[in-house]
Amino acid sequence: MLEKSVKPVKLSNITVEDKFWGSYIKLVREQVIPYQWEALNDRVEGADKSYCIQNFRRAAGIETGEFNGFVFQDSDLYKWIEAVAFSLEMQPDSEIEQWADSVIDLMEKAQQPDGYLDTYYILKEPDKRFTNLMDNHELYCMGHMVEAAVAYYNATDKDKMLNIARRFVECGMKHIGPEEGKIKGYPGHEVLELALIKLYEVTKDDRYKNFAKYLIDQRGQKPLYFKEEIKKYGNGFGWQNSYNKFQYYQAGIPVRNQKVAQGHAVRAVYLYSGMADVAAMTDDETLFDACQTLWDNIVNKQMYVTGGIGAAANGEAFTFDYDLPNDTNYSESCASIGLIFFARRMFEITKDARYINVMERVLYNGVISGMSLDGKKFFYVNPLEVDPEACEKDPGKTHIKPERQQWFGCACCPPNIARLLSSIGNYAYEQDHDRLYINLFVGGEIKTKLEHTDIDLTVDTNYPWDGTIAVTNRQTASYELAIRIPDWCDDFTLTSFGENISYEKEKGFVIIKKEFASGETFVLDLTMNTRLMTANPHVREDIGKVAVLRGPVVYCLEEKDNGSLLSDIYLEPKEEIHVTYEPQLLGGVNVLTTTGKRILVEDWGDELYKPYKEYTYKDQELRFIPYYAWANRGIGEMIVWMKVR
Repeated sequence: MLEKSVKPVKLSNITVEDKFWGSYIKLVREQVIPYQWEALNDRVEGADKSYCIQNFRRAAGIETGEFNGFVFQDSDLYKWIEAVAFSLEMQPDSEIEQWADSVIDLMEKAQQPDGYLDTYYILKEPDKRFTNLMDNHELYCMGHMVEAAVAYYNATDKDKMLNIARRFVECGMKHIGPEEGKIKGYPGHEVLELALIKLYEVTKDDRYKNFAKYLIDQRGQKPLYFKEEIKKYGNGFGWQNSYNKFQYYQAGIPVRNQKVAQGHAVRAVYLYSGMADVAAMTDDETLFDACQTLWDNIVNKQMYVTGGIGAAANGEAFTFDYDLPNDTNYSESCASIGLIFFARRMFEITKDARYINVMERVLYNGVISGMSLDGKKFFYVNPLEVDPEACEKDPGKTHIKPERQQWFGCACCPPNIARLLSSIGNYAYEQDHDRLYINLFVGGEIKTKLEHTDIDLTVDTNYPWDGTIAVTNRQTASYELAIRIPDWCDDFTLTSFGENISYEKEKGFVIIKKEFASGETFVLDLTMNTRLMTANPHVREDIGKVAVLRGPVVYCLEEKDNGSLLSDIYLEPKEEIHVTYEPQLLGGVNVLTTTGKRILVEDWGDELYKPYKEYTYKDQELRFIPYYAWANRGIGEMIVWMKVR
């Protein structure tokens, strides 16, 4: 029997205080949320226009004009509201709450009498609602609205947006479903599936859970709804001549028959997250087996060392097993975030740390790389190798940017990053009946109520720069404490008052079962070594190369520290790698240094090709910074995978 008894500790019960994640949460609250508010209102000079709030004002009849932006533009606002909600749950802020309330009022004014609310169709094609589920993102926008509404209700107890969302969902259910006369469709861009489960959890209304199950079960059934929709309404089909065809939308075959992650990467991991939720809610073993199969395919055959997924710029999509190019890869920030959603759900069902290990990899590398250290510029694409000249002049690499952008016309990633980072506590700390899980090492204070006891503890750490985590119980309590031992760690000690303490091992966690005394502190010391990682030989681009990791952090070389032509650099595996913490650099980071080799090219001349002879090398000090922090000091080359001698 599937059981999803593990739940996140409420954000209101967590105070994040450590230097690393505490600074990100403060940055999101004080800089990112206000900056994105300005962007959504089209008030950031020099940035691409959002038109998002303008569209709502026009749909509400407050001003006149046409719809502008992409068909899914509404969703940017919803993700921003969700980030606001998580931030408010941790720390009240009357100003940003007022901003959110003001746009929720706009939504209420824009909502149609039957509950419909999508500004594109209200303003541009009111007679074509629900006629292009495949491409026009109505149900995607509905899903993000629901997620934001649930989060805002949980944070503020205000139910206006929750009621707006429920009315829109019920409008959708009147038109879509298994009943006679209804559309037998499902979202072209998934997210509604997982959102409906959140709505069910807060309302306990079985209709929402059943609708989520319908959307999962109907997907890919014959006759294919999207094929029928194209015929009926004369819609275009941009993937007709592609390899994936309807699998671009994960809709070519039923979800239980899907064995390989295919198509648009964000759509895919949002779908898989919804599948995991529905599997747990309905005790559907076959659906959960499909989730496990798809998870294994992603992390073992289609995931970058940074946790990025979706290698192809064309379609922002998965391609095929072991196809992981470094200088053309897409690795959209939203896809990394979706993989974290999938990971948490799989962990909550299995209680297995292997899912959290991937979550940690993605979080420290593939996600936070998408935002500048000041919170005001963003990457949509997260490559592992960059040559600025190629970004400008090679048509196959123009999607790669050597610097983060102020905003995007398609701005799904910036508010997605904001909502994830503002809810980091939910991923770090989760609870079962009588067990607290420490999944991620985030310092701060945790107060929560388990089934049979209240707990109050603090966590102190300088993670990810060292592996020491100190946990102090501030009141006497009898419970089980589960602490993840990361897969990068080969050795650790667990002590209290300098003495080893007993524990059990379970699915990648150490489990301490005892009555904890008030003031009792124990210390987990994870041995944190620098590691050289190699890729599976099937990954053609990485043969003869290594990536450098320390703890959960992937490192890279930047031109700023190592000069240009980074591809001419070789790492010497036998040379010692030194670790130095530099508090004034990039917000405070560990820098890795070692001696490598660089090909001498000064005497080459003007010839393009010469008869082979062994290269001549010179010594060069190599200086590595965390991958997530690259492109914060100007434009230049960057590389993660480097050759070895």
